Amino acid sequence: MARRHGVLPHVAWATKIHETVSCFLGPESSARSGGGHGPGSRGRGLDSDVASGFWVGCVKVVSWAYLASYALSMAGNSLAGVVLPLVVLQVTGSAWGAGIVAGAAVVPAVLAGLFTGVVIDRIDRRTASVLADVVSAAAIGILPLVELVGELSLGWFVASALLGSLGDVPGLTAREALLPAVVRHGGMGVERLTGLRESLGALAMLVGPAAAGGLMALYGGAAVLWITAAASLAAALVTLLIPRGVGANDGLAGPPRLREGWTALTRSPFLLAVTGLSLAALLVLVAFQALILPVSFVDRPGFLGLVLSAMALGALVGGAVYAMAGSRGPRRAWFVSGMAGVTAGVVLMAVPSAGSVLAGSFTVGLSSGLFNGLLGVLMIERTPEEARGRIMGIQNAMMTAAAPVAIFAAAALTEAAGTDTAAAVLTAVWVVAAAAALRSRALRTLEEGTAVEEVRP
Repeated sequence: MARRHGVLPHVAWATKIHETVSCFLGPESSARSGGGHGPGSRGRGLDSDVASGFWVGCVKVVSWAYLASYALSMAGNSLAGVVLPLVVLQVTGSAWGAGIVAGAAVVPAVLAGLFTGVVIDRIDRRTASVLADVVSAAAIGILPLVELVGELSLGWFVASALLGSLGDVPGLTAREALLPAVVRHGGMGVERLTGLRESLGALAMLVGPAAAGGLMALYGGAAVLWITAAASLAAALVTLLIPRGVGANDGLAGPPRLREGWTALTRSPFLLAVTGLSLAALLVLVAFQALILPVSFVDRPGFLGLVLSAMALGALVGGAVYAMAGSRGPRRAWFVSGMAGVTAGVVLMAVPSAGSVLAGSFTVGLSSGLFNGLLGVLMIERTPEEARGRIMGIQNAMMTAAAPVAIFAAAALTEAAGTDTAAAVLTAVWVVAAAAALRSRALRTLEEGTAVEEVRP
């Protein structure tokens, strides 16, 4: 009886601690310690360790750690998107200051997205994700730290934006490049994982702005900046729970070069089609959210918040639906349904009526949750593994550069022809893009193992 209630519980706890530490450090730690939970063989690779049973406990950690780190990172971005402009306005008293800070990060973010893809393909993608989150945390954390010891100025905000540009887009790229390894080693179905990721991102976008406003009212800007930095740092720490070796890129034959990623992207009809479709969606939706709707409802300043909340709520539902049912039914049906829903939503958003815009925003979000979940699965399956970081870095750089272009073009069109005409033109742009995507041969056969081409750099 003493052995049962005295010694054995201690042994069980010691075993649990050993397994947790081994999961964190990787299979090498068990081999060095002489643990009996796996083959004890260095160099056999992570897949063989999973097969032999060593990683059985770690399998549960991989997917949930990835999702938790993604949610924390998105929460930090959502908080920063609201808090930073408000703090800049409080400190500088000028809207120009907020514009300068926002504009200062665009070009560095585009360049960082392009060139850090090369680094992500060279080093362990888990490590790249952790480093990017640490940089993002430092970029925000430096502001309240300066306020503690001195006085904030516009220059400090610009410096923070420049530093943050080295973490935000590279962090997004690293986390996306890590996703296939999480699917391989995490024990969670790819549709469920991508659907949950979309839902968590939507939840962060839904809750973040309201939380930022409430925290600002309760504690002030400096405290909320600490919280924002803590979210990014927590994302880095949670990513460290993913075992070492997950995300390692062993497929490179030599030093990675950016042009190889560009070649792989431009020679793949699938990747070109997805990139073009994503750019079209971003151009249209950013133009609506940042310019058309604010101008149309200028007398209702709180309405834009409702629009964004409706879209985030729709994406939350759409992602959850895809997580639960995405593995059922033909993928082409999911794709067509998502495209039709986004098109219907954009048409509704172009109608100058508050009810129509809210309904359209929810429909766009709902359909995007389905559509983005499927695209995430396809990108995992059809992107060359050895060039994944560079390809996604180029795509994310394009998206970053396209957002201000969309706002400028919508502003020029609105100034020249009015908001109704601008909304009609944007709707036409999306309808053409959607029709082209539905007719595209590269997006016609979407089932696993049925890609029409397989391109390598």
